[in-house]
Amino acid sequence: MSDRITRIRALLHQGLSPLSCEVEDESALHAGHAGAAGGAGHYRVRIVASAFAGRSRLARHRLVYDCLHDLMQAEIHALAIVALDPSEATGGAS
Repeated sequence: MSDRITRIRALLHQGLSPLSCEVEDESALHAGHAGAAGGAGHYRVRIVASAFAGRSRLARHRLVYDCLHDLMQAEIHALAIVALDPSEATGGAS
């Protein structure tokens, strides 16, 4: 696991105490992309946390971005987010 992925996971765990958190580096898929030229990466996050319960998709994404604020732009160019509350992750109400 890369150093950057370790930092992303640590910040998300610190801020949201997720039940699960998967981070994938998709930077290789975007080689040659203008945003990747500066060294910032493309990542995909799937996170399950109680903090998302009762919140809109936009509010959930804001929580994730708040946790990763210090890495945005400098180390993260693009971030795809799947943010679920525990009931959604287990196939409950959506």
